[in-house]
Amino acid sequence: MSNHRTVRCRGPYGGEGAQAVGTDCSDPAVFEVARYDLPSLPVCPIHLGPSLLVASRVLWPPEIRLIGRP
Repeated sequence: MSNHRTVRCRGPYGGEGAQAVGTDCSDPAVFEVARYDLPSLPVCPIHLGPSLLVASRVLWPPEIRLIGRP
């Protein structure tokens, strides 16, 4: 799990390409949220809940993986 500590949170929206500008925070990601036809969304604990509600193409029921420790 330690190799993922450098991954930064991309929540809560998880925009791709030009849409990703300004949508991330500077905290390390602790979880990955699986999405349909998009890469998994790395998020911090604060953005986990909002990303399930507003990120694009989140699977339902959600698939959440622990990738680090807060």
